[in-house]
Amino acid sequence: MTRIVTQIRQRWPKVRILVRGDSGFCREDLMVWCEQNRVDYLFGLAKNSRLCEALKLERALAKLIHDLKDLPARAFRDFRYQTRQTWSRERRVVGKAESLDQGDNPRFVVTSLTRRQYRAQYLYEQRYCARGEMENRIKEQQRDLFADRTSTHHLYANQLRLYFASFAYVLLQALRRLALRGTEMAHAQAGTIRQRLLKLGARITLSVRRIRVALSDSYPWQALFQQVLLRLQALPLRE
Repeated sequence: MTRIVTQIRQRWPKVRILVRGDSGFCREDLMVWCEQNRVDYLFGLAKNSRLCEALKLERALAKLIHDLKDLPARAFRDFRYQTRQTWSRERRVVGKAESLDQGDNPRFVVTSLTRRQYRAQYLYEQRYCARGEMENRIKEQQRDLFADRTSTHHLYANQLRLYFASFAYVLLQALRRLALRGTEMAHAQAGTIRQRLLKLGARITLSVRRIRVALSDSYPWQALFQQVLLRLQALPLRE
């Protein structure tokens, strides 16, 4: 963490850094380090009997709303909390009481962010839950661009494979930004772009003066492919 934060601040000295993770990262040493180094954190917090008791009224309210409206219901509470043994100080905790058809679903997060910066509901729904979107990007790398193929016995070989997957993601992100903007695939995932625009059956004919690439007449994304091609051809070349 020290090395990563140092490198970020060398490049962007004024940027604010937020470390976000699930309850596996909710450790005293990491939170203390963040507090001592001006790094904000937002971690999931494993529930226990004390936390659930602190959220008792909100859980009852969520259940009442759910029973009346027959819809999922949420209520939030912002409070201070300290574990009996492992934490050195009180910290801000946000509890989410949720009542679903399947039953009670309380969740908790601990953070260094203040109430003035973020209200409880916004903090949980817009800041903490966004963690899932970041995990989707990791899945893109692993499932669509093969970043999980690191099975060799040599560190540098595995590192090179990760580089290739990262380069591929940068190229696809540039394709989204420059050529797919405003189209039905403007927010498509990497696997969708590969399947519809890159993994195409074609017949290649070589002659003395030219190379012909013939795509199938039944290709269902012809119009989009031509639009992307024209946009890429119009981009200025950089030396």
